[in-house]
Amino acid sequence: MHSQGWLLAAGAALLPLPALAQTDPNDIVVTGRGLDAPPGEAAYDVVTIDRERLTGTASNRIEDALRDAAGIAQFRRSDSRSAHPTSQGVTLRGLGGNASSRALVVLDGVPQTDPFGGWVAFPAYMPDRLAAIRVIRGGGSGYAGPGALAGTIDLTSGSPRDFGPLQLRAAYGSRDSMDASAVASAELGGGFVTLAGQYARGDGFVPVVAEDRGPADRAAPYEQASLALRSVVDIGAGAELQANVSGYTDRRDRGIDFTRVASDGADASIRLVKRGGWGWSALAWLQARQFASGFASVDDARAAASPTLDQYNVPATGMGGRIELAPPIGGGITLRLGGDVRRVSGRTQERYTFVAGTPTRRRVAGGESNILGGFIDASYEAGGLTLNAGGRLDHWTITNGSLVERPLAGGAALTNLAFADRSGTEATGRVGAAFAAGPVTFRAAAYRGWRLPTLNELYRPFRVGADATAANTALDPERLTGAELGLDWRPLAALTLRATGYWNRLDGAIANVTMASGPGIFPGVGFVSAAGVYRQRQNLDAVEARGIELDGRFDTGAIRLSASYAFADSRVRASGAAAALDGLRPAQTAAHQASTTLAWHRDDLGASLTARYASPQYEDDQNSRELADALTFDAVAAVPLTNNLTVEARAENLADARVEAGISGPGVIERATPRTLWLGLRYRLR
Repeated sequence: MHSQGWLLAAGAALLPLPALAQTDPNDIVVTGRGLDAPPGEAAYDVVTIDRERLTGTASNRIEDALRDAAGIAQFRRSDSRSAHPTSQGVTLRGLGGNASSRALVVLDGVPQTDPFGGWVAFPAYMPDRLAAIRVIRGGGSGYAGPGALAGTIDLTSGSPRDFGPLQLRAAYGSRDSMDASAVASAELGGGFVTLAGQYARGDGFVPVVAEDRGPADRAAPYEQASLALRSVVDIGAGAELQANVSGYTDRRDRGIDFTRVASDGADASIRLVKRGGWGWSALAWLQARQFASGFASVDDARAAASPTLDQYNVPATGMGGRIELAPPIGGGITLRLGGDVRRVSGRTQERYTFVAGTPTRRRVAGGESNILGGFIDASYEAGGLTLNAGGRLDHWTITNGSLVERPLAGGAALTNLAFADRSGTEATGRVGAAFAAGPVTFRAAAYRGWRLPTLNELYRPFRVGADATAANTALDPERLTGAELGLDWRPLAALTLRATGYWNRLDGAIANVTMASGPGIFPGVGFVSAAGVYRQRQNLDAVEARGIELDGRFDTGAIRLSASYAFADSRVRASGAAAALDGLRPAQTAAHQASTTLAWHRDDLGASLTARYASPQYEDDQNSRELADALTFDAVAAVPLTNNLTVEARAENLADARVEAGISGPGVIERATPRTLWLGLRYRLR
């Protein structure tokens, strides 16, 4: 953790204290945010999750709040208390995945997916520190950065106007669980400072369902914490300086011996933003990550576990920056243009080929990748008509790739490879139009997007139970083409309805492709038992997805009803070694997803009930292992005790539904969170 310690120290040194000077009431208000989203986004399918909803879920988890926008999916149904961190890639619109995110996730303009693996470290983001999340479904968001294949998830940090001076929250839950958070903020001179922290722990539940368990199975505990410090300073002439430093730590267990998981990270960023007239923004950021994970196999009677792979250190670093300019064009035209760069590096360090519980070999593999791009985004407004066109040109490189395998007892290298450097150029973009006629708005859009393979996909093998998956250094980028038509209807001031139909084709989709069944010794992973299968990451010909998304919201102030439904007909197009997959559904992709929440509140007194449904989906690429559908209910109630103190009761998966998250080779089923009850207090200094 030395690199992260230095990063936190550097970030703290960069973090300016807000000036104590007196402010002119005519000055532009400091917001702590970036440039406004262009008006052309009215042409696209955008869902906003506001602060009230973010802080009102039963789990107090950001990934739970994201499920309000149906169609958002992680690779597995588990949340960040029990899922393996590498299964927390985020995607939309039925495009499937292999744990790497196909959506671009940003916080205050900074990319948030792991530099090495492309997954999202959800324990790093406490909902209480955020003001809102905007979900832009559909690819090709040029000004936000590369990687927006399925869409963009835009997280925005809160300010004193969102937090108040102090908020404290603590709850005790099932299985000796604790969840505590604190957010403090102050307006100082022409700026503000915020400090947010969260701690969570629990003894966990047994991931394997009751009928499949054996003596080797036990509860899977977790312990997680995060801290974020943010400062915003008015530097005059309508400009502000924003500085952020944050860190997190995450410890999990997979419910059998030898499967501990450790994940740590630290981020620092600094951004200058100027609004009004010639608007502009300049951003620089730095990330450090460290990951470790053990993998084990369990005998047929599930009586004993033995280690199979020890990824004892997977360090990664990400850095980059972006410059944007918004000139005052006038005439209903809004323009943004600029450039960005991102560089990531990392390696996996592993002990493998265990004999009598002891590793005999060591593997080190990794490399670097870089993306340098330029973008332009233009919007035009005239009466009820809004037009948008944007594009970007990116140059990418994959360099310094290597694989070295050595016996731990010493001697010559078993493998010593240096992979050839690769590079390419990608041109992507989007066009859209919206026309408002009274309470109805018609939308149409088309887009192209792309994603570079992650270092994890290129270099890191992994195991799930008896199954093993090899990396592939020859992977090509994924490229998406899509189009959509939509209609927004607001018949009443309190009621908004949205419907969108779409078609997407993801060429070169990276998937975990089954190559053979065990037993045997296979390249890149070693021995696979008779209970397991051998897979390799490969580019499929394509994944095609077509579907519809329906969203509605009724809000009278005291009563709020929101609902979201997504249908995705997704099919694999494959040939060659993957020809058997042609026409099948992508792994871990449900055809139907739905979410609805009914809430009532008056000041601090309130209650809500949330229902979520996910239809059956397949665990594997061959569609041979089906995960059952799941209907869950969550509930929250809050009763004020004093003007500042409120008691909260929360219930996750109230009916204790069985939510199947995975099936291993021998048919062993893993579940997501069972019924979990919480009782806690919230204190707000007003």
